[in-house]
Amino acid sequence: MSEGAILSAPGTPCWVSLMVHRLDTTEDFYRGLFGWVFEEGPRALGPYRLARLDGGQVAGIGAMAPDRRLPVDWTPYLATDDADAASELVRCCGGTVGVGPLDADAAGRKAICSDPAGAVFGLWQPRRHTGVERHGRPGTPVWNDLLVAEPTMVAKFYELVFGYDVRAEGDVATLYVQGRPVASICGADEEVLREAGPRWTTHFEVADVDAAVTRAEELGGRRVREPHDTPAGRMAEVADLEGARFTVVRSPR
Repeated sequence: MSEGAILSAPGTPCWVSLMVHRLDTTEDFYRGLFGWVFEEGPRALGPYRLARLDGGQVAGIGAMAPDRRLPVDWTPYLATDDADAASELVRCCGGTVGVGPLDADAAGRKAICSDPAGAVFGLWQPRRHTGVERHGRPGTPVWNDLLVAEPTMVAKFYELVFGYDVRAEGDVATLYVQGRPVASICGADEEVLREAGPRWTTHFEVADVDAAVTRAEELGGRRVREPHDTPAGRMAEVADLEGARFTVVRSPR
């Protein structure tokens, strides 16, 4: 099976996107951190830029309407064959559809939703744009996890909507598509959730975690969690100029 076919399998995280107030300065931050270059993207919701790495699309950054003061967070988009049907399932299973479904020009059809815990995610029905085109190299998204108070309860919502095979161990529920782990839902304590709420977190691959954290600070961001070693590799959490949090990780080789 091709990589594109795997990415478009329903439930697979296929894209990550960020809506910000200052598009140009945010571009500068991620260009300096990951080496991304930008081009104009679909304008269904206003100005939107596609980030490219080695010629392939890896992420999107859009401008939030000036009168909207929403939290600035990276949002994963989960693939679907039918954004309208998936949106209806989200509603029926206790979630909320905040935007859409609507067409993103000829690229695809999308919706922005939240699960019963309040964490925001997107739905993406691909047409011309099938998702992330570069993988496993510095500057690319490599994983997404969800922080919530009750992972088992929230995992049931995602299982019902997307048909995941959910495998729970302790306070972590891993979501599988076609036998492949694609995301995880992790239990978080009250202090963590009080600070930023239930949320999806995107992990970006880097060559050197410690150097990436230092570079993020030089570009005006801040470190949220110090570099540390885990079974999934060395990682740290940082925030960009507008406070969007993400994880930088050096995966085991």
